[in-house]
Amino acid sequence: MHDAQSKVQVTRPVDDARRVLLEAITARVFPAASTDVGASHGSLWHEAFGTLTFDPGAPPAEVRTPFDLASLTKIIATTTAVMALDASGAIRLDTPIAETLSEWRGADRESVTMRDLLEHAAGLPARLIDPPPSSVREFEHDICALPLEYGPRTRSIYSDLGFILLGLIATLRGGGPLASQFGAIADRWRRDEPSLAREPLTYGLHGVNKARAAPTMPTDEDTRRGRTLVGDVHDNYAATLGAIAGHAGLFGTAAGVAAFARLVLRAARGDDRIPEPLSPSRVATYLTKTAVPGSSRALGWDTMLPTSSCGTKMSATAVGHVGFTGTSLWIDPARDRYFVLLTNRACRGGTLDAMRMVRRAFHDALGDR
Repeated sequence: MHDAQSKVQVTRPVDDARRVLLEAITARVFPAASTDVGASHGSLWHEAFGTLTFDPGAPPAEVRTPFDLASLTKIIATTTAVMALDASGAIRLDTPIAETLSEWRGADRESVTMRDLLEHAAGLPARLIDPPPSSVREFEHDICALPLEYGPRTRSIYSDLGFILLGLIATLRGGGPLASQFGAIADRWRRDEPSLAREPLTYGLHGVNKARAAPTMPTDEDTRRGRTLVGDVHDNYAATLGAIAGHAGLFGTAAGVAAFARLVLRAARGDDRIPEPLSPSRVATYLTKTAVPGSSRALGWDTMLPTSSCGTKMSATAVGHVGFTGTSLWIDPARDRYFVLLTNRACRGGTLDAMRMVRRAFHDALGDR
């Protein structure tokens, strides 16, 4: 009897979370989803749902379907690359941006630092008003010359532009493309997470991984509108930047993202066997909530608010991020849990508000898992 009761207790949250995703597919919030939920020792539940598009006869989603991770790029690739440069001494969190980008000039911005960019508190707006420029060099110029929207560190506004700059700075300070820097870091992780050798977690997909990627559709302002994007980055800024950018461009499977999540989770819980840049002390620094007034941000990461996409059941230690295409990752060190949910909402799916409600219901369903 005890074993039967335990099984009911374990399976009920998963059944509830599964129901949330199936109902969301029926409501056309997204056609495909893949999830991986687990603890620092490994995955506890992974499953795929739906079909790659809403079209009749579309192939089913699989647990190895790669998704456009969108803004999960910010925490998985860019923040990690910055952490590595921080660990090596190539940068410091309080290094002024102007030391690397000469066009970042003016009394209103000369004090802005790497920390400010990571905390979305540099004064930059979310996006440019005009269509994106046609080259990396023009992008850098336009962002550096853009009037600040608010005084640095007086508030926080989520900004793709800030993370584009972080990607450019990491490229310059790291002596090579952001994709190569992240790839080298991921190679070192494979000793602790061998699944990263099998699961794509990378800028750019090729061959069979590209062909089986979950499709997305460009936004109306994207010059690629009308095309179906399969394994091509959804974000039009990232596309202009050669599909390798600080704010978007990474692709991965749920298992690939989960492998990264386990490393962060283990480090956050004090496992000192995780190599730099994910040492426990550095991870603790980057997961600490900012002192910027009214902000829930940490360094790259977001932190738990009962009103956010993580729902109401996460502990105060939880950190995470979401992506425009319908992706999310939340890590709860106090509960020893991570939650990966990947969807392709951006393939004729529902609104951002609808996706937010699904995320909240999904995480709350797993609140006792």
